[in-house]
Amino acid sequence: MKRKHKTYSKPKRAFDKIRIQEETKIKKEFGLKNKREIWKADARIKEIRERAKKLISADEKEKEAFFNRLRKTGFKVNSIGDVLSLDLKNYLKRRLQTVLVDKKMANTLKSARQLITHKKVLIRGDIVNSPSYIIPIELENKISLKPHKEKKAVKQEVKE
Repeated sequence: MKRKHKTYSKPKRAFDKIRIQEETKIKKEFGLKNKREIWKADARIKEIRERAKKLISADEKEKEAFFNRLRKTGFKVNSIGDVLSLDLKNYLKRRLQTVLVDKKMANTLKSARQLITHKKVLIRGDIVNSPSYIIPIELENKISLKPHKEKKAVKQEVKE
């Protein structure tokens, strides 16, 4: 069994007031559970940027394949500069939790998160219970909520 490694790193300065305030704003804006989710998203953006930096000297086919993968995910990129200018908010807008609110399937970010964790959200008929799931453009229209089951009405027999 492979050992699972961390997908993020903690900030270098634990008590940096400005960073803490920014993270709190982002946490409220996107309805995140904790700041670890911000750090994970930040790590994913850093990985994407690192790949883009390595592709600067690569041929056009590799660059275009990379851009196509990012476009399918939902990022608007046409050049290495666009990839390097991606920020945390661009990534967080592609999460299932925020997409549900954008599509008006949930009223608030917290209610969207609750629907997801309670397994009420289907993507192509499959249950997804991870609010951090990144939604590709092609699956955005295939999101649905589980239908409610009607409770059986208890019939009381009236004796005459």
